[in-house]
Amino acid sequence: MKILSAQQIRAADAYTIRHEPVSSLLLMERAAAECAGWMVHTFGETPPPYYIFCGMGNNGGDGLVIARKLQEQGFNVQAWLVHTAGEPSEDNAANQPYYPELMHIRELAEFPALEEPGIIVDALFGTGLNRPVEGWAAGVIHKINDQQQRHTIVSIDMPSGMMADESSLHFPCVHARYTLTFEFYKLAFLLPENAERTGKTELLKIGIHPDYTAQAQTAYHLTDTATIRTIYRPRDPFSHKGTYGHALVIAGSFGKMGAALLATRACLRAGAGLVTAHVPRCGYEIMQTAVPEAMCLAEEQAHFSAHFDEPFRLRQAPDYATIGIGPGIGTENVTAKALERLLQAYHKPMVLDADALNIIGKYPALLAEIPKDSILTPHPKEFERLFGKTDNHFERLRLLSRQAVEWQLYILLKGRYSAMACPDGSVYFNPTGNPGMATAGSGDALTGILTGLLSQGYAPKAALLLGAWLHGLAGDLAAEDLSEEALVAEDIIHYLGQAYLDIRK
Repeated sequence: MKILSAQQIRAADAYTIRHEPVSSLLLMERAAAECAGWMVHTFGETPPPYYIFCGMGNNGGDGLVIARKLQEQGFNVQAWLVHTAGEPSEDNAANQPYYPELMHIRELAEFPALEEPGIIVDALFGTGLNRPVEGWAAGVIHKINDQQQRHTIVSIDMPSGMMADESSLHFPCVHARYTLTFEFYKLAFLLPENAERTGKTELLKIGIHPDYTAQAQTAYHLTDTATIRTIYRPRDPFSHKGTYGHALVIAGSFGKMGAALLATRACLRAGAGLVTAHVPRCGYEIMQTAVPEAMCLAEEQAHFSAHFDEPFRLRQAPDYATIGIGPGIGTENVTAKALERLLQAYHKPMVLDADALNIIGKYPALLAEIPKDSILTPHPKEFERLFGKTDNHFERLRLLSRQAVEWQLYILLKGRYSAMACPDGSVYFNPTGNPGMATAGSGDALTGILTGLLSQGYAPKAALLLGAWLHGLAGDLAAEDLSEEALVAEDIIHYLGQAYLDIRK
């Protein structure tokens, strides 16, 4: 699914008006009807009062039509036109006579006392903003936010004060419990800085012309089921274990063998034909007992070390379909040296996570040694150690994309909507997953899944998108059965089979 800019979304409306054809007023009716229908479905046939605050633009026009449609269905509705600046838009003005009970706010002192708990509908500004809300209009936003404890706030299209394509972190902004947006997710909705402002996002269809969507160019995409099903490859009935590759997982150290177990199990569950786990000597019996399906190479030391540098080991490295390295290996100097030697010896795409990334953060010259098209999976702090700090999440997203292009790597920045930057400049956001996955070992499972997919011959981009989706979906399926609170990383691995079945439906 494409993520379009605010300017492109306005162009999509205009294209639909010209080519359907449909009037702008009728398009506004569609949008408002979808919003009103969602509210009736969500809040029931006998909800508390609706308090609707309308701005002077087309977002306010949406609010006026919503007020009329709810009132026509017999709901208790009160609506205000907030005269923040200038004259109303043409469609806004055209809808005002159809709601004769409309009240007016021309200064902050006129903001009403909302005595009875109800539902506040924020239709002040929408996507039209390109600068912070100032003056008494900002005061209106603060007044609305002051009602959060007693009222449910629903924003139309965007929480007022938020900008779609730039950071508005330090600007006045409505904090909505729900945001009803149309046809396309806004980039702002997918970044952590706006999570508390956006609330739960509901995507409503209003009939935007599909030709515009097809031709629109954008770097940003939200992965969806249709995309995943085009990536997934069912197995050939005449295949054998060699068909799906031999993966090497380098993980674990004394006290961190759990990371190695999780990554290895996930690699097998993801479908790798053969998996060898390279672990310290202290983990040999653990690995052979807990994951009998995996082969095992053991270090003589308690961590991944120069022992791997022995010539026969380095000569063997290219024989593996791919390598996943990093979970629990530590950052000792001897480990860093071994990682350097491995990167120099292995030239196919691989997966680097956790301590492998922390080592590279300490020795940035190693970035140039990573095989092209490899996958890096940093969490935000690891990303910061690798590439530096940014002032906000929009800047971080742009930095993420630049680094992926510069180094010709795939970089998955973990989060609620994990952002996956590609060497061609495109960025994909993964929508699967839940807060229960914020648990120790979840990232180790992801490393194993990605390694397993690369081993099977998936191209790095396909492995990245499918792996992130499977990881999150398995977590969602586990949470449905076990709860988010009780979820542990092993559950994610256990539910990978159900995630595959879901894709195959």
